[in-house]
Amino acid sequence: MATFNEIINSPKPVLIDFSAEWCGPCKMMAPILKEVARMVGEKARIIKIDIDKNPVVAQKNNVVSVPTLMIFKNGEAIFRQSGVMQANQILGVLQQYM
Repeated sequence: MATFNEIINSPKPVLIDFSAEWCGPCKMMAPILKEVARMVGEKARIIKIDIDKNPVVAQKNNVVSVPTLMIFKNGEAIFRQSGVMQANQILGVLQQYM
């Protein structure tokens, strides 16, 4: 399995959904992100990271609330927002970096 740094060092945008099993809003994000993944296809990568199972990654990225969405490109964080976002909002942000 690739490390977090290997994943985010991609030349195409990588959307990370920092979430937790116990988080209600995080559960709302699952179908939204599935729709976004369908719309962007291979132009971007979408990954879900459970902060309880990966606390070091969450801490290094200063994730203090979930869901937190971050977009990385070439290893650099280029977008960050906490809370539920709609598919068209996420798509709009991703399209700026694809």
